[in-house]
Amino acid sequence: MNTALAIVLIIVALIVGAVGGFFMARQYMMKYLKENPPINEDMLRMMMTQMGRKPSEKQVRQVMSQMNKATDQQLGKKNKK
Repeated sequence: MNTALAIVLIIVALIVGAVGGFFMARQYMMKYLKENPPINEDMLRMMMTQMGRKPSEKQVRQVMSQMNKATDQQLGKKNKK
């Protein structure tokens, strides 16, 4: 009986650890991506230049604010669920 109990507890501990680790890693990655977005203003300028547009500072800031707003809305929807 002692061996069976030990095996069950080990399996339960592994499952709890895996689930907890998943959610902790997910939270860390969401925080990391919010603080360090995968695209910044310099990258945006370069992309607009490659597409043949001469971006003004106003355009760059406008696109960045739209991207940040869309990201915040997506995170808000996910957090409400």
